[in-house]
Parts: sequence; C-alpha cells; structure tokens
Amino acid sequence: MASTTQGANSSRDLEQDARQVSSDGHIRPVEIAIGVVIGRASEAFDFFVYGIASVLVFPFLMFPFLDQLTATLYCFAIFGVAFLARPLGTLVFTEVDRRHGRGVKLTIALFLLGGSTAAIAFLPGYEQEGALAIASLVLFRLGQGFALGGAYDGLASLLALNAPERKRGWYAMLPQCGGPIGFFLACALFAFFTVNLTEEDFLSWGWRYPFFVAFTINVVALFARLRLIATEEFSQLYESRDLKPTKVFDLLREQGSAILLGAFVPLAGFALFHLVTIFPLSYIDIYSDQPVSGFLTMQLGGAVVCLVCTALSGVVADRIGRRTLLGISAVAIAVFAVATPFMLGGGPVGQTAFVYIGFALLGFSHGQAAGAVASNFSTRNRYTGSALTSDFAWLLGAGFAPLVALGFSAQFGLAALGVYLFSGAACTLLALAYNKRMGLRDMGAS
Repeated sequence: MASTTQGANSSRDLEQDARQVSSDGHIRPVEIAIGVVIGRASEAFDFFVYGIASVLVFPFLMFPFLDQLTATLYCFAIFGVAFLARPLGTLVFTEVDRRHGRGVKLTIALFLLGGSTAAIAFLPGYEQEGALAIASLVLFRLGQGFALGGAYDGLASLLALNAPERKRGWYAMLPQCGGPIGFFLACALFAFFTVNLTEEDFLSWGWRYPFFVAFTINVVALFARLRLIATEEFSQLYESRDLKPTKVFDLLREQGSAILLGAFVPLAGFALFHLVTIFPLSYIDIYSDQPVSGFLTMQLGGAVVCLVCTALSGVVADRIGRRTLLGISAVAIAVFAVATPFMLGGGPVGQTAFVYIGFALLGFSHGQAAGAVASNFSTRNRYTGSALTSDFAWLLGAGFAPLVALGFSAQFGLAALGVYLFSGAACTLLALAYNKRMGLRDMGAS
C-alpha cells in the first residue's frame, strides 16, 4: 500500500507544473482536442520519420552488401517489429499506470519513445560496426514500439465523453488528425534535405536531423498531455472507472472477443495507411526514374488532402453514422484496390492519382476508425480495451503492410498489391456486419 501511495504522489508531482497552467482546473473540449492532436501527431512523426528512412537511408546504411530491393525488404521487416512490441508495452505500462499513476506512465513512455527515436540518429552504419549496427537499429525500433504501447492516455475517450450529442463524429475524428499532421512534418523534413543536399551529404548526416527533432516534439507533447490529465474532469472519470486501467488478463478473459472484433473493423483503413505513405515511396525509388524529392513533395499534398477528408469524415459521420461511413469507405477502398495496379503502373499521371485518391480515402476511413466498437466494452474495461484494440488493429492492418506489399508486388506484380488491399476491405465489411448482429442480439437480450 505504501508503494502505491508513494507512486501516486510521484505522479501528482509530475503533473503539478502542468496543473498550474490551467487557471480554474477545468478544460474545454477544444483544449482537450488540441492536446490529443499534439500527442497523436508526435507519435505519428516518430514512426513516419523511421518509415521514410527505411526507404531512403537504412537500405544503404545498414545493408550495403545487398541489392536495394532485398535491403528494403529487410528494413520493412525491422519496421514491423515495433508493432509486435506495442501490445507488450501496453501490458507493462498498464501496470505502471495502476500502481504509480498516469503521469509517471506517460513520462516514462514518451521519454522512451523520443529517446529511442533520437538514439537512431547516432547510429553508425554497417561498414563501421557491422552486425552490431543492425542489432542496435532493431533494439531502438523495439523501444519505439514498446513505448508507444504506454503512450495511450485515454484523452480521446475524455474528448468523446465531453462531445455534444450531435457532434460525436466530429469529435471522434479530431484525434485522427494527428496522423496526417505527423506524416506531413516528417515528409517535409526529408523533402527539404533531399532537395538541398547532395546524395552523399544526405546519407552522411542530413537524414539524422529529423530523428533529433523527434525528442523535442515528444517533450512538448508530454507537457500538453500532463496538463490535461491533471484536470478535475479527468480525475473524476478516472475514479469512476471510465478512464481507469484494468488488469489485462481479466479483460482478455471477460471481453477478448470484443478486442478481436475491434481490431478487424478498421483493417481497411489501417492497411491503406502505410500503402499510401511508406510503400509507394519504396516502389518509386526502386522501380521508377522519378526523383524521390518530387514524390515526397507530392505526398505532402496528399497529406493535406488526407487532413481535409479526415475533418469531412466527422461531418459525414454525424449525418449518416460512423459505422455506415466505415462501411462505405471499405467499399470504396475495395474499388480502389482493383484500380491500384493500373494507377501505380500507369506512370507519373497514374501514380499521382494513386497518391491523392488514396490519401482521400484514408482520411474518410481512418477519421472514424478509432473507437468504432468502443461501445462493446463494459465501462470497467473500456480504457484498457480501447488501448489493446488499437495495438492489435495496427499490428494486423499496418505493421507489416509495407513488407507484404513490396514483397508481393516484386514477386507477383502489382495485381498482388490490389488483392492484399482488397482483403483488408473485405475484413472490415465482415467485422462491421458481425458487430451489427452482435449489437442487435444484445439489444434483444436486454
């Protein structure tokens, strides 16, 4: 008991400075939204900086003894290991949360996330340290994934609980804006350095700068989050169990099926997430003569389109319903999957269409993906259940998507990429249908 009390006190100490920023201890929904967007953008920035470097840097720095295609496949495999570590991070940090408070958990997780990302900037290449350099890259990538499992703060749930009745779709999409914002920032930095540096200078030192920036962004995000979790509203919801963590094994025993269902509902959007951001960059770099800097600039425009469509998803969801929008988006992604081989293989015009249409669909699908089946969790399990659902959704839908997409397209052609994306859309539609039947069944039982 003394240990738990001491941990709670240490958490309150970490939050004290952040609490002083709020004059009356109350936070408006718009302030919650800003804090959530900053937090999600910082997480996305860390992962996209690594993802872009997996195409432009690490194949040459870590695997100079392999051809570019094989080296990139190895880098995409390392990219995916973070998503394997993420559920484990949630498991460990949930206990930290229960014993020592959310302030302690977030501080450790975000410093580990920013520190792991910044540490990659100091890595030597294979020619200097051999296999040790590759092992260090894997270790820091695991650190990113493990830390992200602890970065879940429940603020998106707090935002949803403070949302007006007729604007739930709008408030649900706000946290999702962090993804395109984080990608835009990461892409802009790499575009700047690839345009203004020679290839030799970029591979020597230019690529390292975005990894340094990540640590600063994470410190800002930490303070923004601590300010919010120190509020009276958050404390009340925490004590009422709406935002209180539960034991993971108890959750799995009671509502494991809800986690599995929740992981499949957003699968189409999550699969599309890395297939329009990371994968096409690798395809252009390996198979096209188009300058990488030009394609990065095009993706910057795609990120803006994605952000606009994410905002529109909130408006549409409030009119037709979140699950209806997710179903329509999944059907649209299935059609997009059929057209994907023709667009990517259609030269600059087709590739431009692939980027902008893909980012638009991503905005509508990803904008309402979070919490699509949160109502399936009991109040006691909602917080931890939402965290684990997100972990497994990213693992199943996005973690190894670049590896599978590049490997399949290299082996079987771009048609295989279309089949892969189509399967994600089919899984989303099936999960939505099953979720609806389960909801009707529970309503009838009531």
